[in-house]
Amino acid sequence: MDLLQTIFYFFIALAVVVTIHEFGHFWVARRCGVKVERFSIGFGKALVSWRDKYNTEFVFALLPLGGYVKMVDEREGNVEAADLPFSFNRKTVWQRIAVVVAGPVANFLLAIVFFAIIFLGGERGLAPVVGEVKEGSVASLSGFEPGMEIVAVDGIATSTWTSVSRQLLGFIGTTGEIPFTVRYKDSNLQYDLGVSVERWLRDDEQPVPLRDLGVSPPFELSSLSLAAVFEDGAGYAAGLKKGDQLLSINGQTITNINSFVHTVSSSTDGAVTLGVQRNSRELSIEIRPLLIERDGEQVGQLGVQLASRGQYPDELVRTTEYSLLGAVSRGVQETFDTSIFIVKSIGKLIVGDLSPKNLSGPITIAQIAGDSGKSGVDNFIRFVAMFSIMLGVMNLLPIPVLDGGHLMYYLIEVVKGSPVSDRIQIVGYKVGLALVMSLMVVATYNDITRTF
Repeated sequence: MDLLQTIFYFFIALAVVVTIHEFGHFWVARRCGVKVERFSIGFGKALVSWRDKYNTEFVFALLPLGGYVKMVDEREGNVEAADLPFSFNRKTVWQRIAVVVAGPVANFLLAIVFFAIIFLGGERGLAPVVGEVKEGSVASLSGFEPGMEIVAVDGIATSTWTSVSRQLLGFIGTTGEIPFTVRYKDSNLQYDLGVSVERWLRDDEQPVPLRDLGVSPPFELSSLSLAAVFEDGAGYAAGLKKGDQLLSINGQTITNINSFVHTVSSSTDGAVTLGVQRNSRELSIEIRPLLIERDGEQVGQLGVQLASRGQYPDELVRTTEYSLLGAVSRGVQETFDTSIFIVKSIGKLIVGDLSPKNLSGPITIAQIAGDSGKSGVDNFIRFVAMFSIMLGVMNLLPIPVLDGGHLMYYLIEVVKGSPVSDRIQIVGYKVGLALVMSLMVVATYNDITRTF
């Protein structure tokens, strides 16, 4: 059932963003006087088709993994004399540019609308107040303390932990200093803190900046239990069971997940004693953690999956309400910020500041679509908006076979006053296709290795 739900949400998201993208091309092509022969969602055999009064064929095809708009074009075959004035290749270069750009622009507009819908319900976020600083972390060495609020990163204001994370993602691969501006609770005085990093998170497959930095928000833990106990782990051998609630470790009440994990990890030369509640009984279980190597050091591991319950302090939850105009404006900002982040990430991949292991293909996208769909309408709408932005940005890359490749050729035509030769375009398309296919192979390989 989970697999079917994942597939369902993935294809719904894909259908929405592809349909909007192709509709952008279609709508502008019509207004530029280009005859559209076919508007297809999917590839292969047509499952459903019909024609409108302009004799355009609309198709839902068998393989729903994309779509296309087929326009009359002399470069793709013979064109009847009556259709020559409506041929794409006979339009002005600015009209052709408009048709090409319309697809990605439609994706950005969709994202703005979807984000605006979300923001109409208000925006909630957790104030970036430090609850815990991991001992020995770069944050600890740089002077971070519990109670500090991060008000800016690199001069960019940060009102929530989400905005802090987004700013930090931009520093992946950096060697140098990450500049923070902080203040203490109930104080307007601000201080600058610099965190020194070297090739920061460059080789991490799934970088989590806040975790590596060593700071976390305040969290009021109400219970910590075992979601799973793995048969090859030390916990299973000692008698731990799924559903056990952990009360204490070495006689100390468990009030913090990170402290609990740190105690276990650092227990490399002895056992730990856990106070456990099982049903209505309280047990004391002694466990010698299994030693594994992590980052060149030996650490202890119980072989369990933790499940925590608790909440963040109410006073740290910030809520912002928006009018219709304000929600649209916030949607534009979110779309712009996300687009810039994607562009910067692509740049980091190209120069090697971000590991190619971060490339994700259809399997990972489908998993995220499924998770977002199952977690609520708002989350799924947000995912579709992000997916639409990603499709828009990727299509604008100056790679032949993508919209950005066509745009590159047309801009060259504007500068030189004549079209790029067919021979150069064909060579470019072959190179572009090889590059896109290579990226797809790498991304799919990453998906498979993550899954299995």
